[in-house]
Amino acid sequence: MRTTPELLAAVAAAAVPGVAPVATGPSPDDAADFRSCVVQDSEGRRWRVRSPLNTEASMRLETEHLVLQAFTPSVRSRLPFHLPTVAGSVAQDGLRTFVYSHLPGHTLSLREFQRQNEHPEPPVHAPSPSATPRAPLAVQLGRSLGCLHSLPRALVMDADLPAYSAEQCRKRMLHDLDQAATTGLIPGDLLRRWEEALEDTTLWQFSTRVVHGDLHEDNITVDHGSLASFTGWSDLHVGDPAVDFSWLVGMSDPAFADTVLEAYSVAAVQPPDRHLLRRAHLKAEFALAEWLVRGVDRGITSMVDNAQRMLATLAADVRASASPSPGVAGPPPVPPAPPASAASPAPPASPASTASAAASGADRTGDSADDSVDRADSDGRTLDGGSAPDGHPSDDGLSPGHHSGEGGSSAASGSVTPTS
Repeated sequence: MRTTPELLAAVAAAAVPGVAPVATGPSPDDAADFRSCVVQDSEGRRWRVRSPLNTEASMRLETEHLVLQAFTPSVRSRLPFHLPTVAGSVAQDGLRTFVYSHLPGHTLSLREFQRQNEHPEPPVHAPSPSATPRAPLAVQLGRSLGCLHSLPRALVMDADLPAYSAEQCRKRMLHDLDQAATTGLIPGDLLRRWEEALEDTTLWQFSTRVVHGDLHEDNITVDHGSLASFTGWSDLHVGDPAVDFSWLVGMSDPAFADTVLEAYSVAAVQPPDRHLLRRAHLKAEFALAEWLVRGVDRGITSMVDNAQRMLATLAADVRASASPSPGVAGPPPVPPAPPASAASPAPPASPASTASAAASGADRTGDSADDSVDRADSDGRTLDGGSAPDGHPSDDGLSPGHHSGEGGSSAASGSVTPTS
């Protein structure tokens, strides 16, 4: 199936009555499973088109459509963020392409999340003097997750979506660990580290919640300093709330995740368990193994090679930091003793002085997502913006921990070119 931007624009015209495409632009997505673009019509409206490249990807879009239908207007009104709306779809060659209405805002890299948390963009319209000051981005994110995780389980159960107990979450991850071990490509010390965490039953005593299941920076849009929307809803289920926190491990400033968790504790109906962030660290580390398995299953050599390199880096970082378990820092470094006198040579530095005070390397998910986000100009035909270094490690557009490939549904990102 051909999936050029021009063809996707034609699909949008066929799927949504009254849409007359005049320009197209890129839309971040999982290049192995989807082709996507932003379409602008003659009335200046924007639409996001997602076309699956295989049966599995098409089923994911069908599942997302089912999930979005479960979010009735009354449920949506209880959430402090927008959700996508399916405007239409077209079936071709047994696969279904979906068209989504425009959502405000644009996606941010992890680095931009932290920068805007400290120095937010001003709102489009100045607030009134009596208005409550806008909360920092990390606080908004924590409140949004708290509201999402407080939704009734019936929302998921009635839609016939998966629901797992805490023990089932642990056993599913143990099964995935066994599958990863069969590749023979994962360092043994990492396998032992993850197995020990999975066998520590104290980590797995928590109340399950309604979770997004594939939350990361590419599935969140921000509009002038305000959290605007969550996208990529094909993995909604009842399960471990730590799943929706694992992407925060990639932040260079751990205080960001702590602020999110603090705001979450206030907003959620039930307070989080004390081991939530430790499981989030475990899931962030294990995402590399899942990514490697995915590459092996699909026979994508570049994906497997990149995953192996990052796993080797992770193993080296864990050894250097002496981190005993995911989310647990190793012992602090021991500084070398000062010289006895100016004339006498300094003693050799202790090996412990080279150890990191925290297992920052062990927190890597392999995907810092430092992709640039371009902004539209007034007529939408051309968008300006510099390109940040690409943080994605693979040549095929895949990144660990980003399984659905939603990539954010902001129609305002990327350059737009006129359709021919």
